[in-house]
Amino acid sequence: MIIPVRRFVATCALGALGVALAACGTPGTPHAARPGHPATAQPSRPPTLAPGSSGITPVFTNGPRTQDKIVSLTFDADMTAAEGPRAAAGEHFDNPELIATLRAFKVPATLFMTGRWADEYPKEARDIGQDPLFEVANHSYSHYAFTDNCYGLPTVPQERMRAEVEEAYAAFERVGVLHAMPYFRFPGGCYDQRALRTLSAVGVTAVQWDVVSGDAFATDADAVARQVLEGVKPGSVVVMHCTRSAAPVTEQALRTIVPELRKKGFRFVKVSEMIGSATQSERHGTT
Repeated sequence: MIIPVRRFVATCALGALGVALAACGTPGTPHAARPGHPATAQPSRPPTLAPGSSGITPVFTNGPRTQDKIVSLTFDADMTAAEGPRAAAGEHFDNPELIATLRAFKVPATLFMTGRWADEYPKEARDIGQDPLFEVANHSYSHYAFTDNCYGLPTVPQERMRAEVEEAYAAFERVGVLHAMPYFRFPGGCYDQRALRTLSAVGVTAVQWDVVSGDAFATDADAVARQVLEGVKPGSVVVMHCTRSAAPVTEQALRTIVPELRKKGFRFVKVSEMIGSATQSERHGTT
């Protein structure tokens, strides 16, 4: 999800759905988007949000603003279906150094991965997916937009939207990511009611964010770090990128972001824990 601006202003009025945390809904299968697909046993089922009005896909933006200072760092592993020739020519859409830094700092994180990225970097995808420090979520197969006029991305026709999600999960399985989460991030962060209705049968929770790192195409790591540190609140979900070519200073910025947030008393959690905290707080009336 590449956003070439310092501040993302949601153009979809439906973003407010992200804070309408009705209750913990029934999650899909561990593969999250494949009705009828046999479930693989897991220690526990990941939390999801209940469907919104008219059964549309629920949207999660941030966790509870409580004294429990938790924050989720999320990283979009972007690669579109048309970028294969660029990768073959040597462009790097992965970022092993960033993953190594997260491990060195022992920071749990959620990676929203496109199926095309998993196909291009199968060993890295499998390594990330099998590391308990991380969780892999869905960012579509091709990274094409689910609405018109979304940062110049090609647009997915409505009849292909569900397949985009399901084919990404299939790609994860092919490379050995066995327990991808039932969370979906729209390419470009762009969605509307039509997209939410179309994906309702898939059984995912759409995950947005409340803090834009500004790392896309950035060249100043200090500016990225400053933007994150100024924006984070208890319950924040930060959107960053795991693509060297499009976000070259993200790993460097993390070296400032992580220790500074820890100094402020923040604890890093994966999106699954953030959603679990949100639904629990909603039940207890403490959001």
